[in-house]
Amino acid sequence: MSELSRASGVSVATIKFYRREGLLPPGVAVSATRARYDESHVRRLRMVRALVEVARLPLSVVRDVVTAIEDHSGMHEVLGTAHTALSRPGPSRPGETPTTRALKQVDGLVRRQRWRVHAGSPSRAALGRALDAYDSLGRSMPVDRLDVYAEAAHAVAAADVAGVPEDSREEAVEYAVVGTVLSEPILLALRRLAHEDVSARRFRTTRRPRD
Repeated sequence: MSELSRASGVSVATIKFYRREGLLPPGVAVSATRARYDESHVRRLRMVRALVEVARLPLSVVRDVVTAIEDHSGMHEVLGTAHTALSRPGPSRPGETPTTRALKQVDGLVRRQRWRVHAGSPSRAALGRALDAYDSLGRSMPVDRLDVYAEAAHAVAAADVAGVPEDSREEAVEYAVVGTVLSEPILLALRRLAHEDVSARRFRTTRRPRD
């Protein structure tokens, strides 16, 4: 186990904890006090560590992802479980359930874009809540702008999924989770930089500011 700790960068105490929680399969026993671990254990530890330390997911949710991997579900189902875990909402509060109107907007977008999206996707409800928040300020998201956002998001998603490793489920989940968590601030910063550029091109005058 000490060798597994060195290879994975995870402490022995944490490895034992993950084993007790059913997140790491046991090694192959070679004696009463020793077990053999291989690269699959290193990959599993890295994935669990990404889910717990980077994505900050509770162990019960991490267990759901591990179960999907060990059930030999298809890669789409495994990645879907991981993304659903990232999107899982906390305890509901009044006003957090999206309105019927907002959900109809979401469903209309999905149809127009011809996306293959599960009706129970938590991101469907999240988008509905975001549209409701937009409406609550007396504004309404124009359909054409929402479609522009969707097409840009789809291009980003295509680039993301193209890089998913196919030879290891653990590596695929780690890639998807870490990539999602760490890339979202990058996407936000890029959008704001683009806003600055577009605003400068549209509104900046050629006059020099006064001293």
